[in-house]
Amino acid sequence: MRVTPTTFAGKIRFAGLLVVLILMAYFSQAQVIAYRLGYTPEEGDIIFQSLPHADLVDAIEGITHSPYSHCGVLLKEKGEWVVFESIGHVHGTPLMLWMQRGRGAAMAVYRLRPEYQKYRPEFLKQLLAYAGYNYDYDYKISDDEIYCSELPYQAYLKATGQPLGKLEKLGDLDWKPYEAFIRSVQGNKLPLDREMITPKSLSEASQLQEVYRRGF
Repeated sequence: MRVTPTTFAGKIRFAGLLVVLILMAYFSQAQVIAYRLGYTPEEGDIIFQSLPHADLVDAIEGITHSPYSHCGVLLKEKGEWVVFESIGHVHGTPLMLWMQRGRGAAMAVYRLRPEYQKYRPEFLKQLLAYAGYNYDYDYKISDDEIYCSELPYQAYLKATGQPLGKLEKLGDLDWKPYEAFIRSVQGNKLPLDREMITPKSLSEASQLQEVYRRGF
């Protein structure tokens, strides 16, 4: 049975896959990521992506005028890179799997600026305390449930006493085109005074600097 491709394009893809497999056999995951992306991950990096289109995803991106509909924080677990995220519940997802899930594998990475790196150990400690928390579909700032961009926001707030990004009221965002969807998930209510931390606002935090981007 033939297992190798017969077309030229297929052979190129097959050769590329072999290179990646060989690299993974001889080098660390971080080195493979650096080779493939030109980005060297660090614990505490906040990574953003565009999730596959759905009503909720389109609402998040449309209301904020940003392609960022989801984010998580990079951590090392048993020597492997994972994205600690709130999607369904708070857990770690292997970085390579996480990248493949986003639209077009687009991603952007933000890192604490040098003057804020001293807070990173406590930030990571507070972050891990949220493991297992359920996703918050009401998008309230609370400790009962937690949504994706709220996860690093709350962890940093507890670690430093300072916010990471600016809270915004739903009413100050471009909510009108998505009113029907908002009402459908909020019991026909329109919580325009509800404050939230959006992925876009989180990315604009003064403590962060962009260190990598592709696809956006």
